[in-house]
Amino acid sequence: MYLTLLLTIGVPIAIVMYIVRSDKFPEPTNLIIKTFFVGIFLCWPAGFLNSYIFVLEDSLGFTDMSFLAGFTEEPLKFLAFMLFIKANIEFDEPMDAIVYGTIISLGFATYENIEYVYLYNEDFSSLYIAILRAISAIPLHACCGVVMGYYIGLYTFKGSNKYIVQALLIPIFIHALYNFLTGYAGILFFGYLFLVIYFAKSLHNQFVIEQQFKSSERETKLR
Repeated sequence: MYLTLLLTIGVPIAIVMYIVRSDKFPEPTNLIIKTFFVGIFLCWPAGFLNSYIFVLEDSLGFTDMSFLAGFTEEPLKFLAFMLFIKANIEFDEPMDAIVYGTIISLGFATYENIEYVYLYNEDFSSLYIAILRAISAIPLHACCGVVMGYYIGLYTFKGSNKYIVQALLIPIFIHALYNFLTGYAGILFFGYLFLVIYFAKSLHNQFVIEQQFKSSERETKLR
């Protein structure tokens, strides 16, 4: 029971802590917590929109159109970022976009985890679902948040409208293809997930290096 709860809630929170600590210029704790709950709140409109996917499946006779969840959930995360974070005074450098984008995504993923593990699961043990999502869905949501944040950061602080389009479309594509590939368990599915994690980590590392450079510049000026 405790292991299931730890995997369900602890894994996304641990990733949040990792991303927050990777920021050399830390964000305020109260805004981090509020942003996490914004992500949780998104589960309700997402659930409403996703219910129409099942209606569409029935009307068209398809057995699985879960890939369409990428077209509902990622735009909601994007909208939440633009409404809740974009104009916030604390959003003052590119890394902040990755931090808040990932927190929104993992707030969403945490409550979604609770739903899948404790509310909607009838066929498998709760521990099995918690383990499976800890190594798949949670990293997926985290990566979508990193990718979205990376391109929002570029758009906000580097210019060019193409970045804001990429901030929305690339996470949609990543999420939609992930959901599609869930029907292909094994090397194909986890191989794709590995590539997504590698891609997101490389984007995150770019902003980490940029921050390190800025920090070195500040220290040099203070000498």
